[in-house]
Formats: sequence, structure tokens, C-alpha cells
Amino acid sequence: MTWWEAVVLGLVQGLTEFLPISSSAHLRVVGELLPNGRDPGAAFTAITQIGTEAAVLLYFRRDIARIVVAWWRALRGADGPGWRARLGENDPDARMAWWIALGTVPIVALGLTLEDSIKGPFRNLYLVALTLAVFAVVLGVADRVGAKRRTLDRLTVGHAVLYGLAQALALVPGVSRSGGTISMGLLLGYTREAAARYSFLLAIPAVLGSGLQQLVTSLDGFGDPGQPSLPATVLATLVAFVVGYVVIIGFLRLVTTRSYQPFVVYRIVFAAVVVALVLGGVLLAEAPVP
Repeated sequence: MTWWEAVVLGLVQGLTEFLPISSSAHLRVVGELLPNGRDPGAAFTAITQIGTEAAVLLYFRRDIARIVVAWWRALRGADGPGWRARLGENDPDARMAWWIALGTVPIVALGLTLEDSIKGPFRNLYLVALTLAVFAVVLGVADRVGAKRRTLDRLTVGHAVLYGLAQALALVPGVSRSGGTISMGLLLGYTREAAARYSFLLAIPAVLGSGLQQLVTSLDGFGDPGQPSLPATVLATLVAFVVGYVVIIGFLRLVTTRSYQPFVVYRIVFAAVVVALVLGGVLLAEAPVP
């Protein structure tokens, strides 16, 4: 992978991570269209997501600090000695910390269980195109029928679990982590902005954990034939951080006034393009094996 290819892939990651259009699907396709002609792989995707999650940490730093402080206060009994108080009964920020932890369990459990499939069969472009199209319809329906009244202070334990299950679906490229969780939030009656903000916060532990785990386990493989080098991966991650931060600002402003329908149309068109490129022999349905 050359430096400019790393920049392109970092740009793609930063542009698509927070939009409900699947960053992993875009990296899968764009990576194979570049001169190196290879899927950059699940490890590269997970590591570059550290960059976009660093952008989330920067943008939501005050929210995160408030949530952590409230959680610690409740846990040590400052809001009351009972177990309900320690679980955040009296403070929505403390509850938010517990809900994020609970919502992270499904993707961690399934990610570890399905690791081989995530790196192989799940990256088949026919499956990617199918999930792009199917979850476009899910997002469109959710945006139309959702009540859009609930705010995040009304998040419940049941909703936290459902959000977590929706996030776990993003282990298949094409689903979209933000698309799955935002769709779930809309179906549960949350406002567009509330669904988007919680989607960003919920992703932090899962994405950072996955990225760091892949970074540690891939250290010996960087630069091997068919694998990106460490400098190229770092460059792509830095680009993803800068671009991702800008996208967060624009996306949160957009969803307060606009519907998700343009993203629905884009997903369907992108799915059709992927299938056409595979049938035309431009892309291989199965990711090339290094």
C-alpha cells in the first residue's frame, strides 16, 4: 500500500464511519479498486476505526467526562447507598455509563465468536450488497414510522440491550454500525439526534477495543505480502481522525433538520454498483487471500 492509497482509504473511513452507509463496505470496495487491487482486510479496517473513534472522544469529551464522573459518584454511593442508586437510578448520566457497558456485550461476544467469519465469508461482496440494500429499507422504514419523541434520559435497560444487538449486526460489512443503531433508536421512538448521539457513544468501547486488539495481534504481520505496512496504516488512521471529526459536526447538524432518506437511496445505489462491478469482473466477490 502506497502513502497516497493510505490517504484515500483514511479519507474513505473518515467520511463513511459515522454516516449510516457502512465504512467497512466502502473500504472493502475502494481498497480493491485501488492499484494494489486488494481488500485491505478486517484488521486494517478495525485499526483505522481507532482514528474515527478518537474523533468521537474529542468531540464528546465533555459528555464523556460528565458520564464517567456521574458513574463513579453513583458507584461509590454518593447518590444513595442502595444498589438502585449505585446503578444510576437518581442520575441519567450514571445510567448512561451502565447502558453503554451493557450495550457493548453483544458485539464483544459475537465478535470473538465469529472472528474467522468476520475476516473471511462476511466480506463476500454479494453479502455486502445484500446487507446494504436490506438495511437501507430498514433505515427508511425506521425514519418514516419512528415517533421521534424520546430523549436519551429516557433510555431503559431493555432499549440498551436492543441497541447493543443492533450494533452487533455491523460485524457484517454493509450493515453499518451507525445505520443499525440509529435505525433501532428510531424504531424505539428516539429523536434523530438522540439516536445518532447514542450511536456514537455506544461505539466507543467496542470500536476502540477491537482496533487495539487488532493492532496488537497484527504487529508481526504488517508489511507482509498482501498486507498494509504499519506506516501506511498509521497514516490512514490519522487521516480518518481529522476527516471523521469534521463529519461528526456536519452529521449532527444535518440530522436535526433532515431525514435519512438520502442515505437510504445512496445505500441502494451503492449496492447495485457493487453487484454490477462484481458481475463485470472488476471486483472479486471473495476477498483475495494474501
